Amino acid sequence: MEPAAFGKLIQLADVQSSDVVLDVGSGSGYSAAVLSRLASFVVALESDEGLAGMATEALNELGCVNVAVVGGALQGGYADDAPYDVIVIGGAVDHVPQSLLDQLRNGGRLVAVIGEGNAAQAHLFVKDDGIVSSRPAFNLAVRPLPGFQKEPVFVF
Repeated sequence: MEPAAFGKLIQLADVQSSDVVLDVGSGSGYSAAVLSRLASFVVALESDEGLAGMATEALNELGCVNVAVVGGALQGGYADDAPYDVIVIGGAVDHVPQSLLDQLRNGGRLVAVIGEGNAAQAHLFVKDDGIVSSRPAFNLAVRPLPGFQKEPVFVF
């Protein structure tokens, strides 16, 4: 994700210094490095082993000691360290899986770009008393994150 688009999403998430953050699709570690300076702890989830290795090296070189890079399917999140105060999905998606929403702490926020191209919108999801609500915030065109596309269905 481009830095300006990422910055807008992070502002929407309102990351606080006490937050535990799940960075979904952390890639080479840029987003986790930025989040490590804003939050108390970051779990950087990446499905590509090569990128996860690059992220680990880069974050170690930068001295980001409050980041753990983990591997796994992005759609499932990382339940081992849940619940999270903030979840950031690092690319455009067709939908936000319930598995990620379930990993939000009460009062937690999830930010995601839903849709494709210039029609995509940044959304803020908030969990209060176990109920998740969402609202679109602004248009934002970012690259799609693999694995979050809806399955095509037959339609007349």
